[in-house]
Amino acid sequence: MSIVDERDLRDEAAGLLRDLLRIDTSNPPGRETPAAVLLSEYLEANGVACELVARDPDRANLIARIPGTGDGPSLALIGHTDVVPANAEDWQHPPFSGHLDGDGFLWGRGAADMKNETATRAVAMAALARSGFRPGGDVVFIAEADEEDGTERVGMTWLVHERPDIGTDYALNEGAAERLVLADGRTVITVSVGEKSALAARVTALGKATATTMPGVADGSVPRLAPLISRIAAHRPDRRVLPETQQLLDALVGRAGGGELDAAIVELESLHPAFAELLTPLFATTIAPTRLQGSTALNVMPAWASVDCDCRLLPGDAEGDLLAELAEALGDDLPHEVEIIDGLTGGSISPADSPLFDFCRSFFADNDPGAVVVPTILNGYTDSHPMREAFGTVAYGVWPVRRTPYEVVAAGVHGADERIHVDDLGCAARFHIEACRAIGAQR
Repeated sequence: MSIVDERDLRDEAAGLLRDLLRIDTSNPPGRETPAAVLLSEYLEANGVACELVARDPDRANLIARIPGTGDGPSLALIGHTDVVPANAEDWQHPPFSGHLDGDGFLWGRGAADMKNETATRAVAMAALARSGFRPGGDVVFIAEADEEDGTERVGMTWLVHERPDIGTDYALNEGAAERLVLADGRTVITVSVGEKSALAARVTALGKATATTMPGVADGSVPRLAPLISRIAAHRPDRRVLPETQQLLDALVGRAGGGELDAAIVELESLHPAFAELLTPLFATTIAPTRLQGSTALNVMPAWASVDCDCRLLPGDAEGDLLAELAEALGDDLPHEVEIIDGLTGGSISPADSPLFDFCRSFFADNDPGAVVVPTILNGYTDSHPMREAFGTVAYGVWPVRRTPYEVVAAGVHGADERIHVDDLGCAARFHIEACRAIGAQR
């Protein structure tokens, strides 16, 4: 088989993906080992050396490697094997059946997040190995556990400390799968170069503990918490641009900065309905009040009541920046306290001027002529950030999508009826083969 025969790559990737989708790796509890074993057996059958690495025997990670000659940069192809839970009653087809419909869509939990990416990266490794490919630096395939939850420290956050040999110069991971046709007719393709950080803060309203039969209820902590939550919800943190979002705005609307930033964002949002969700949050902190705590008894007015906030900060921001935003939002007329309950996670960023980004531009120029390739930052975070932080890896999130509409991908990720068109599997496998060849040839 020619390693650039996209139809054969599509069929091979579809078969592997269907097998992966039939393994229920819902996290929690995870139990990703059968998926890691499946990938290991597939790759070893194609001449790729593999190793299962596990802190928990039920939650193994896979490390596979095509050794390089040592005279070029190394590249990691990354994919997680766990998925979020799925309620079968909400699906048209069983979420763990690997159903292939008559229109070429492959259905299942993980079809778009991200067993599709994991499968195509594995197929790229297999095809390269069959061809006798020998890169300048190692090409490392990492299929990691526990990305969707991350609290057990059995996946990438553990691997980067346990196995420093997975450190590479470059990495391709999840993060962007957007191919959008804009209102002005242009096509835009996003490549994520970084991510916002996650930080949890607790806002506690203070009051006097009393029986509920007493007067002065308005001075209680629970009534005081309500306006504090309203202030958080109404607060608009200051917007600003980073070098990467400046590039994005320059490419899409041609201006940004100073008093023009708000107008530029309005214009940006007019180009595609998805931009309000994908891009607008990239210019400021977001603070979302989510979890409430108060009295454990119906007839007790508690001395305190609190709300936990899921906060997402721009790369480079620190805890003090969030505390300043909350102080501005909450004011000082209602007694309250603020504490950080979960420290910064993520928030790393890679430069967009690299041979790997140049390859992305070149690939899409050849395969999607006229498309505008722009760097972006994620609202959430991925397992790229442990690689960046541990090894200084230049890590991007990109997976080519041609046939699956953006709306289908967006609705399916963590939602019902998740699916991907099989033609995208062939294109993505070829993309990764060509990326490995391009980086492997660098000296």
